[in-house]
Amino acid sequence: MGEHADLLKRHQAVMPDWISLLYDQPIELVSGEGRRVTDGEGRTYLDFFAGILTNMLGYGVPEVREAIEAQLDTGVVHTSTLYLIRQQVELAERIAELSGIPDAKVFFANSGTEANEAALLLATQYRRSNQILALRNSYHGRSYAAMGITGNRGWSASSLTPVNVSYVHSGYRFRSPFRDLPDDAYTAACVEDLREVIATTTAGDVACMIAEPIQGVGGFATPPDGFFGAMKEVLDEYGILFVSDEVQTGWGRTGEHFWGIQAHGFVPAAMTFAKGLGNGIAIGGVVARGELMDTVRVNSISTFGGNPVATRAALAVLDYVRDHDLQANAREVGARLFAGLRALQEKHPVIGEVRGKGLMAGVELVEPDGRTPSTSTAARVLEGTRERGLLLGKGGLYGNVLRIAPPVTISSGEVDEGLRALADTFAAL
Repeated sequence: MGEHADLLKRHQAVMPDWISLLYDQPIELVSGEGRRVTDGEGRTYLDFFAGILTNMLGYGVPEVREAIEAQLDTGVVHTSTLYLIRQQVELAERIAELSGIPDAKVFFANSGTEANEAALLLATQYRRSNQILALRNSYHGRSYAAMGITGNRGWSASSLTPVNVSYVHSGYRFRSPFRDLPDDAYTAACVEDLREVIATTTAGDVACMIAEPIQGVGGFATPPDGFFGAMKEVLDEYGILFVSDEVQTGWGRTGEHFWGIQAHGFVPAAMTFAKGLGNGIAIGGVVARGELMDTVRVNSISTFGGNPVATRAALAVLDYVRDHDLQANAREVGARLFAGLRALQEKHPVIGEVRGKGLMAGVELVEPDGRTPSTSTAARVLEGTRERGLLLGKGGLYGNVLRIAPPVTISSGEVDEGLRALADTFAAL
């Protein structure tokens, strides 16, 4: 029995059945450098999924490692928010400024799930309402309330929820009844649906709409620019807050903007963030208008959120993103990636759609009729690219979308290498 087979057997004995693993024969990643990782049996791969968009800078980044080591050298790994934490304050100042939100304040947690839970608490408390607008095909986390606002049955473990949710149309255009409309008409149709949903399924005093600018687990479904801006005009008529879930779209990954919501022409009341900020170190949080953040009037703490190690690492990550202009890299190298993917689409009818922005690319695979989801083909492509030394992700409502999101430090040459592996895999189907 090989290293991976033995570890899988042990995993299955003590870990929950609902913890998802990729591949027919799951692998363990034991080391990494740059954009490459090596598994427990010595095989090296080019990583096009970055730990679910979390290893944003890649692996073995000296600046981040040195920041972590410097904090460890102090002997202080944890204090809790009962004490002042200098680097936490410094990071909050940076994020508040980057957010563009007036009088912004920041709360730190450990993950995107926790961040979204906190945002729901703020919005429902501020508006004195438990009504939420969420999007179909969305994903916001694995906790009780986060699952309650997740519009994807494959990730919603329970119908029980502490919030009252109504779902509206999203940017998942490929399977929308409005799919054949041009951008302006598509947006207008979805906005009209929003009006109808508010009028027929809510009491009007909705707390917030929460939305991912590009739906991550949903297969990188991407609405037309200005889509959420048009929706916000309706929300403003009711005083409904807008919360942008930037867990996957933040920090310049879309190339065009630092935050995904900036493509829609407004500044939200709050944004949630996580994943890439720590480059693998657990950190998440909410940045919101001061009056919204301070709406909680009871004592609270965040035991591990914003701890000295995580915030020091995050400051190093933000410095690296700025100093190396990684947003520009995402835009320029991302354009090369999309050109290559669209060239593959022209050759292979199994590719129903290529969508996304920057270094977030979704490739939806279909049966010969051009519409039916081809989950089995997605699984075969995932296996085929792994055999050729390339790691991808998979998602979408039906599990038929390849999710391509490499570290934003990736080079043009590495993109070309990944595209060759994809081309060879599709040719072999």
